[in-house]
Amino acid sequence: MTDTAEIRTIPIANIDILNPRARNRKVFDELVESIASVGLKRPVTVRQIPRSKRYELVCGQGRMEAFQQLGQSTIPAMVVAVDREDCFVMSLVENMARRDMSPLELVREIGAIRDRGYNHTELGKKLGFSSEYISLICMLLDKGEDRLLDAVERKIIPPTIAIEIARANDHEVQRALTEAYETKALPGDQVVAIRRIVEERNQLGKGIQGLRSASRAASRKPTAASLVRAYQKEVDRQKALVKKASLTQGRLLFIVNALKKLLEEEHFVTLLRAEAMATLPLPLAERLGMTDG
Repeated sequence: MTDTAEIRTIPIANIDILNPRARNRKVFDELVESIASVGLKRPVTVRQIPRSKRYELVCGQGRMEAFQQLGQSTIPAMVVAVDREDCFVMSLVENMARRDMSPLELVREIGAIRDRGYNHTELGKKLGFSSEYISLICMLLDKGEDRLLDAVERKIIPPTIAIEIARANDHEVQRALTEAYETKALPGDQVVAIRRIVEERNQLGKGIQGLRSASRAASRKPTAASLVRAYQKEVDRQKALVKKASLTQGRLLFIVNALKKLLEEEHFVTLLRAEAMATLPLPLAERLGMTDG
């Protein structure tokens, strides 16, 4: 690759779009209007295919398509001397720099460049990230963890924690979050946000499409059968809740009665005093009938 570039006016029909992108219609219409009013502010960038009259577009798809809509058959272009692989990467990097990309689009672009054969160090240099960060992102991409990747790029979850979540089971994740909160390794609001994302991941899957599918399902018109199913599901949930509450009540009664008997033992009471455990939580003391009122 050289640093030399040449500006030429070339036929639009001779340009192939190497890395095509969908366009926001409103933004595109504004671009067409701008070019129609003040002209092209910056040439598109292309590479010439060796021993050919054809070119591959590095960046400027919107400008080129706007020219076409305005009835132009040629366009000013900066012709750069790069090979096809570097052309593809330059196109991706240009899109990442200029588009208002969603977090998930950003990490997928990183994955697309990685798939062109670039290692993590090369990727980091081209994109301005550390090789460690690129490594973590690619690991999550390989595991299909779209939901975690989105949270990482929105800075809800640190990359290292996202990796731990991807590797661990649900019980281990919940225990780790509890420990992080108790040791103040993470602030409480971040722990809550991470826990919510973990629950969504467990319920809806690793991919963001799971969330979209759920949204589409929620927007469907209800039928009698679906209402019956929903009612039955809620009944089952309420029954399970009542059963769980009854079980918990039985366990609490057992604990209260056991504690009553223990507190009647002088040796046990003496041991508690020796350990500076002479008080009880007020609700428990009331339950045991040990309050003055």
